Amino acid sequence: MNPLISAASVIAAGLAVGLASIGPGVGQGTAAGQAVEGIARQPEAEGKIRDNRKQRILNTIRNSEELRKKTIEQLERARDRLRKVEIETDEYRINGYSEIEREKANLINATYESLERLENYKNETLHFEQQRAINKVRQRVFQEALQGALGTLNSCLNSDLHFRTISANIAILGAMEEIID
Repeated sequence: MNPLISAASVIAAGLAVGLASIGPGVGQGTAAGQAVEGIARQPEAEGKIRDNRKQRILNTIRNSEELRKKTIEQLERARDRLRKVEIETDEYRINGYSEIEREKANLINATYESLERLENYKNETLHFEQQRAINKVRQRVFQEALQGALGTLNSCLNSDLHFRTISANIAILGAMEEIID
């Protein structure tokens, strides 16, 4: 049991018993005071007043005993309720811890799944970037090859064209020589 709750229970019981005994004490004091006043006013009624006073004291004692029993019963009911509340508190605490552990496990699993997705995304991105870089290199190599082929083709065409032009010029010069001769 929690020490604070135990201390509060003891204090509450003490207050309940103390308050229950104050009422009868005040009642007895009042009854005794009125009895003395009555005897002072009518000394011949002393026996009757004393009997009456004894009756009042006995009634007060009975009332205080009944109040004490009711107070003890209420205290026992309060202790029973306190025990029930402590049991419920323990159950809530256990269930709360279980719920917290369950949420913790769910969060850990969700984190692992997120990390897995991020890892897959990273790998896909790396693969995509590698393919893109390879494609750029291929494209550059292809462009360089095409430019080289065009250069070679142009140089070949220029030589052939140059050769044809020279041949044509020689043929023209040969034809002019025949005409001049």
